[in-house]
Amino acid sequence: MSLQEVLESGKFVVTAEIAPPKGTNTDEIKRLLDLYDGRVDAINATDNQSAVMRMSSLALSKIVLDHGSEPVLQMTCRDRNRIALQSDLLGAHALGIRNVVAMTGDHVISGDHKQAKTVYDVESVQLLQMIRSLNEGKDMMGTPLQGSTGFYAGAVVTPEANPLEPQLIKFQKKIQAGAKYFQTQAIYDITMFEVFMSHAKKMGTKVLAGIVVLKSERMAQYLNDNIAGIRVPAEMIAELAAAPTKADKLESGIRMAARLIRQLKEERICDGIHIMAIGMEERVPEIMQQAGLLSD
Repeated sequence: MSLQEVLESGKFVVTAEIAPPKGTNTDEIKRLLDLYDGRVDAINATDNQSAVMRMSSLALSKIVLDHGSEPVLQMTCRDRNRIALQSDLLGAHALGIRNVVAMTGDHVISGDHKQAKTVYDVESVQLLQMIRSLNEGKDMMGTPLQGSTGFYAGAVVTPEANPLEPQLIKFQKKIQAGAKYFQTQAIYDITMFEVFMSHAKKMGTKVLAGIVVLKSERMAQYLNDNIAGIRVPAEMIAELAAAPTKADKLESGIRMAARLIRQLKEERICDGIHIMAIGMEERVPEIMQQAGLLSD
């Protein structure tokens, strides 16, 4: 089934993401696709994540599609103006890609080409409006297209932001602009996430909770200190700190992620999860297994 069909079916959805290679060798990508086959419902192709130059998300999405999996094209506003964004969207649709997640994108200062010029001609709400316009058979200027698109548009949200109100305002704007589902920033505090979900459910949209595996207490503290909208509870940090070795800390982080997923599913808090296993994508099936999502 398509991502739209599986989300609308009421199934607890699992998506994961793969970063394109920094180069042309796709052997590792194909190995991960084989590993994910039959386990996840869709695979996101990240778009120069953290402003680090990599193969295009459009090319990776086509590789995912050719493999027989359901691709989700991540598209950021950082590197392209409105002409290039629309051009890439038309090209993606012509190649058979039907899912896109609109993102503003990390600033280049966080990446590996700090001298690059940022574009930000539009931001994520405007990108969603652009996608809706293409779906309606018009470009951003209202000019009719020779064939419309049929994208299932997604967006991102930070549900543990403090204060939450600005996120809820942006969340509603994205829905009005055409977002049909949301992937969230990493969540760790279920109580805070439930507060957000109490608002989200009133708006009738689908939400996939973002799951990022903690590798150590230092990583957890870094997220708390430097990434807006992420709050790792003190008890999680203490659990990681109690693990004696680097390997033990990672295993502890995997168990935590699995516990979160299990609770989200069993209590039907949201519609599914989006796993961001940065640098350890091969562990995704293991996380799913521990969370009770796989029978084998």
